Amino acid sequence: MMTKTKQRKKQWAKFLERNKKSGGYLLKSIAAEKTYKLVRAVLLFGLCFLILQPLLNKLSLSFMEERDLYDPTVVSIPRHFTLANYVLVNKLIGFWKALFNTLWVALLISFTQVAFATLVGYGFARFNFPLKKFWFACVLLVIVVPPQTIMSSLYLHFRYFDVLGIIKLITGQTINLQNSIIPYVLLCMGCMGLKNGLYIFLIRQYFRNIPKELEEAAYVDGCGTFSTFFRIMLPDAKPILVSCFLFAFVWQWTDSFYSKLFLGNIKLLPKMLTSISGLLSDYINSIGAGVKATVGYSQMMISTGMIMAIIPLIIIYIVAQKGFVESLSRTGIKM
Repeated sequence: MMTKTKQRKKQWAKFLERNKKSGGYLLKSIAAEKTYKLVRAVLLFGLCFLILQPLLNKLSLSFMEERDLYDPTVVSIPRHFTLANYVLVNKLIGFWKALFNTLWVALLISFTQVAFATLVGYGFARFNFPLKKFWFACVLLVIVVPPQTIMSSLYLHFRYFDVLGIIKLITGQTINLQNSIIPYVLLCMGCMGLKNGLYIFLIRQYFRNIPKELEEAAYVDGCGTFSTFFRIMLPDAKPILVSCFLFAFVWQWTDSFYSKLFLGNIKLLPKMLTSISGLLSDYINSIGAGVKATVGYSQMMISTGMIMAIIPLIIIYIVAQKGFVESLSRTGIKM
């Protein structure tokens, strides 16, 4: 014990001597560094709290009984813990069927978006062609302009679908593609799907940061353009492709705009979550309870449904977080 105390005194004496020789600069720099770390920790904690606090509140509500809502002593921790809310929400929205439908739609749309955005992003990054800057400006417009502004045009286009008048010329009428996933797939193939412009931009930035010497070496070895892309460039772009896929999957998972516009009556989680209040009222009337669902109880059911809907997303991010962070750190902003 005495030895440690002596060592600390010696270290303190050396520090004071070094600080004196530096004119107090050493102490100031250490104090500034410690203050910076403290302020950064406080800010990060505050930001994390702002993000997680609403989620934690909904998680707490999902395990409460209705009487806990009106108990002033209950703040965050349920007094009467129950899983009945999850059972009821599952019954109201047909959770497993909606989950399966949402899963296959999200996977199909995400893969399609990333595949075609990769081709376009690589073309913008590596090739020169007429009006290149103009077309890239159009990509930026896809990012900036909200899809709601062209909702009517999209509906009419796919309600009376035709290709240069050829289909109507042959069959005498246009094709109605509404209430199917075909319009959405066609939009993604044309890079006009949800957030497609952002994926093109990110992939373009990533490919611009890859040295051109890799391609040149492949060309020297006899690879053509497509062979170089698929065998050399594409494997190296796995991190950004993973990130774009995660973005596409999450946004499609929670999308209700395109789902309502194209997919009709297919049960999807976003559409079912917005109708929980109505479904709850119908359920209470069907069992002859003779009472109406209160606003607080309806919000409790909505919170439970939201927790059930985001659990798959949390699992995906936990599994893929390493590749996600790596891709963002390597993308860069190189204009």
